[in-house]
Amino acid sequence: MSSSQLTPVAFDIETSGFDTDAVITVTGFAHGLGESLFLNTGGHNTVDRKALVTSLDEESTGAVQLEVVEDEGALLEAVSSFVTDQLDGDTHYVTAFNGETWNGGFDLPFCRTRFLQHGLRWPFGDIAYADMIQLVDRFNTHDHSDLVGVYDVLVGEETCDPFDDSAEAVDAFESGEWLSLCQHNLADIQRTRKLAQLAGQFVARSDFKMKNLQPPSR
Repeated sequence: MSSSQLTPVAFDIETSGFDTDAVITVTGFAHGLGESLFLNTGGHNTVDRKALVTSLDEESTGAVQLEVVEDEGALLEAVSSFVTDQLDGDTHYVTAFNGETWNGGFDLPFCRTRFLQHGLRWPFGDIAYADMIQLVDRFNTHDHSDLVGVYDVLVGEETCDPFDDSAEAVDAFESGEWLSLCQHNLADIQRTRKLAQLAGQFVARSDFKMKNLQPPSR
């Protein structure tokens, strides 16, 4: 699989914490048409979806598609439908920043456990994955290795991120600050996709070290 033949779809999740009972609160994908977000309100209160979309569209690279659900199970089912219907292994590859590396990562391992806990099938089929954190050392980032730091050095454009620290996303979920929570996720997937586009222009194909996300029993 060659990165030059595939377009990146950036992926990121927010969670309610890191304990065993933590859940996914937002999942976002950034792609060629804009962004697709899935918000889990945990049944906290009523959400004005239209107002959220209006505000998020102002920060979109195209248009924001937002699906609002009341629990994590519904979010995972919505994500499964998106992955199955919208991602094409012949034209896309999935990317994240520290989403999954050979010795760790966060987003994909967390998702696997949550899909398992809900008794749902792993949705990522025959599609490639490359992690942007593994390409950071192909640029001079002045010792920055986190998403925000690397983005600021290589791109430097303003984002819609309202938080100084990702930990604030946990507090936003607990207090029902849905716009801020979605803006944070939106900013991170936009940052990741922009880095993937730059890497596609400047980094050798072999350095992408793509792997297929489809389990062998599928």
